[in-house]
Amino acid sequence: MELIEAVEQRHSVRSYTERPIDTKTLDILQEQIEKANQEGDLRFQLVRNNPVAFKGVLAKYGHFENVHTYICCVGKKEPNIEQRIGYYGQRIVLNARAMGIDSCWVAGTYNKRNAACAIFKGEKLYCVIALGYGKTHGSPRKSKPVEKCYQLGKGVDAAPEWFVSAMNAAMLAPTAMNRQDFVITLEPGNVVKVNPTSRGSLPKIDIGIVKCNFEIGAGDTRFAWSCS
Repeated sequence: MELIEAVEQRHSVRSYTERPIDTKTLDILQEQIEKANQEGDLRFQLVRNNPVAFKGVLAKYGHFENVHTYICCVGKKEPNIEQRIGYYGQRIVLNARAMGIDSCWVAGTYNKRNAACAIFKGEKLYCVIALGYGKTHGSPRKSKPVEKCYQLGKGVDAAPEWFVSAMNAAMLAPTAMNRQDFVITLEPGNVVKVNPTSRGSLPKIDIGIVKCNFEIGAGDTRFAWSCS
């Protein structure tokens, strides 16, 4: 499965079967996590066969079932790290879907104290990603009209085909409470800027997830992210 297909087919899943993820697949996920940690200066950790973090009131409130495997998204307490967590976490999520693994980004409805990860001084557990074989593969969520989430900068008369494809992929990105609180701007020279439209750490993680999907949707088109 190509990553663009994973973008289109991946949906949030909270209820999983009791079928364990096989060792070979887990080892591949571990390799992808190690690559993400190296490239993104992160400390993601794959937790295998440890359901304790998804037991209790919060997990029940989140309607989670049979979560035995998850990724702890750990990183330093520093500016802009949330975007890197979202970007590299989504790459792993999409590669997991390509291997038949379902997933869910989880910010609050799990027991942080029981998350089986190491957190060193100056670090933080920002969120986790639940993994497993879903009882279903989830379903599409209601989405804003794409026109609500992009704009053309001064000097750009129309959205080119590659940008439309990239926006369609970005609109499929999972976001907190499905709010899609972002706006993507196409500037002259294929420069792209993305900004959150709400405050807090979760929208910043969402921006990283959106960027990942956007890049995949853009295909081979060369563009640059704006630093402003």
